[in-house]
Amino acid sequence: MELLEEKIRTEGCVKGQGILKVDSFLNHQLDVALFEKMGKAFAKRFAGEGVNKILTIESSGIAIATSTARYFDYCPVVFGKKVVSLNLDNEIYSSDVYSYTKQQAYKIMVSKKYINKNDRILIIDDFLANGKAVDALINVINQAGATLVGVGIAIEKGFQEGGALLRQQGIALESLAIVDEMSVEKGIVFRDQSEKK
Repeated sequence: MELLEEKIRTEGCVKGQGILKVDSFLNHQLDVALFEKMGKAFAKRFAGEGVNKILTIESSGIAIATSTARYFDYCPVVFGKKVVSLNLDNEIYSSDVYSYTKQQAYKIMVSKKYINKNDRILIIDDFLANGKAVDALINVINQAGATLVGVGIAIEKGFQEGGALLRQQGIALESLAIVDEMSVEKGIVFRDQSEKK
């Protein structure tokens, strides 16, 4: 997606050790117009798949997932919670995640009320690096007996293994921007995805 790539080029900042800082538009301050276009792009790529629910993880995936849901007849968005609270149901699906960015493990939890075997679920998230967050969401979907339609990612770090591992499993993975190389010295190099336009 050219618009997202241009935004990354102009506003993104490589922080070293595989960290791409895009908080001016993606995961701290939100560019709502860009999110709407990302949602439309995901809808185009997963059209005809019968998506009736979108699953993500709090917090950065929620806004993108919500923008995407608009194009799937405003289907519900469910997000995995990272923190136990008094409001969380006792009957939950849970899965463990290791965060590359935060360098720590945590558990995600989804109430059993909100995902079931009749759901056709599209996973949406902001970043894909090693794929651990997506693996955890797929685990939740499998626990519920639901169907995974595919995975939509805003920015994939193509130089890390997550995307390749998901594609090897035959999972329909659509990333709007794939960063194949990045460094403070060389900047950001995107994978050519022109055949998808």
